[in-house]
Amino acid sequence: MTDEAIHSGGCGCGAVRYRAAGKPIWVAHCHCRDCRKQTGAALATWAGFAAASFAFTGAPLGYPSSPGTVRRFCGTCGTPLTFESTRFPGETDITICSLDDPEQMPPRDHTRAATKLSWVKLADGLPVYPDTRSAADG
Repeated sequence: MTDEAIHSGGCGCGAVRYRAAGKPIWVAHCHCRDCRKQTGAALATWAGFAAASFAFTGAPLGYPSSPGTVRRFCGTCGTPLTFESTRFPGETDITICSLDDPEQMPPRDHTRAATKLSWVKLADGLPVYPDTRSAADG
């Protein structure tokens, strides 16, 4: 961890906590089917952090939701917490609403919007990417 801003969060029952230091690399609503299925929501909002600035206290469980990925969650209450993928080495993504203060990280865009549910209407004025944003888009 560094001396930068610390963002704390955890599961609903308090058995698993985490801390992430610094500014997020990105913050986005994801509309992909995997995120919808794994969170049970119409979309999932994530913030990506450098893995070196992230640490758990408590012991989350993890499972491979697709090849090269691991999603971690609380084994007691089931709260989805993180996503890691070999496609994004050195990055840990956290579910925004597992933060103690999710208001501190408003989303910056919508990704994988080509697969959003038809009844989800995007009217918040954020940039919309049919797939993923480019590295230049942050």
